[in-house]
Amino acid sequence: MLNAHRDLLSYTSSTAITKNAAEKKINSILDYVSQSTDAALLQEFYAITLAALAEAKNERLWFKASIKLADLWVSLKEWSKADQVLQDLHKACQGEHGQDDPKKGTQLLEVYALQIRVSNERKDTKKLKQLYQRALAIKSAVPHPRVLGTILECGGKMYMSERKWKEAATDFFEAFKAFDEAGSPRRVQCLKYLVLANMLMESEVDPFDSQEARPYKSDPEVSAMTELVSAYQASNIEKFEKILKQHRRAITDDPFIANYISDLMLKLRTAVVLLTVKPYTRVRLDHIAAKLGISGEDAQVLVAGLILDGKLEGSIDQMRGVLDLERPGGGNGGGGGEDREEDEQDVERYRALRDWAHNLTLLNSQLVNRLCV
Repeated sequence: MLNAHRDLLSYTSSTAITKNAAEKKINSILDYVSQSTDAALLQEFYAITLAALAEAKNERLWFKASIKLADLWVSLKEWSKADQVLQDLHKACQGEHGQDDPKKGTQLLEVYALQIRVSNERKDTKKLKQLYQRALAIKSAVPHPRVLGTILECGGKMYMSERKWKEAATDFFEAFKAFDEAGSPRRVQCLKYLVLANMLMESEVDPFDSQEARPYKSDPEVSAMTELVSAYQASNIEKFEKILKQHRRAITDDPFIANYISDLMLKLRTAVVLLTVKPYTRVRLDHIAAKLGISGEDAQVLVAGLILDGKLEGSIDQMRGVLDLERPGGGNGGGGGEDREEDEQDVERYRALRDWAHNLTLLNSQLVNRLCV
């Protein structure tokens, strides 16, 4: 096959057939061979192809072949080899002074899409953000939907890592539409990520209301996520955990989704706690723990966090294992003025702790940003 391919490549510099016909056939062979899982064969195949195209000075076909080679190295996680090919590709899209050539916007987006994939795989968030912003700044391109989908999917993952759920949901939806247009199987994955982001942002909008997403609601991979949404919105922890176990392959076996299950559980437990304590002025912590299916210590930590975040107004009596809640205009249902004075002091103490924790978080963020610069 390689010998036959060498013979075929000789036509790139021949006048026997037109340049467009040669490009069309060689490109179709590149598409077909790139499906192989034999890395050694692919490496030799691309080496032969690129050498012949460089000799024939066929830049357009050389670029397409190089993109496929870079994609191969990224898929195999051969980062150094991928970086080298991508550097050559990026250089081919630059002008004399090393600046991105706006006339090669479509090619630049293909290079950026692969560089963004590499940064995402290597967890290099700082570089990913820079590449993402550069890619979105290119206005002269007419990108293939698959390329656009790759950029937007990685952008959504970047926003998720920054806890910007709304921006992540927007990018995942646009990535889903792009992959759907390209006929890529990544569309289902992006739709699952969109559902995840919607839950985390506590949106009441159904992502399947859109015309593009509606046909996939019954897809086995997606239906598991829709069941999870139903349990989440109903604040049914038992059902939520049962679905996670039943649909492990479709949900928690995905490393990206698995990273945010703890965030979902925290939001769900918060909702259950607020719902449980709503009718009362005093609630036992072991009652809250039983509702959540967790230990009393974990329940106490969760409730303390809600008080510090300002989601609950009250105080914890650790000796009695009780949460005392404040109600507008009526104290907390306790005894005389001395008790109320002590309760007010507890509330002030909790508020001071909350402000202190908030300031420490801000200071930590500032220090991390300075180290990353």
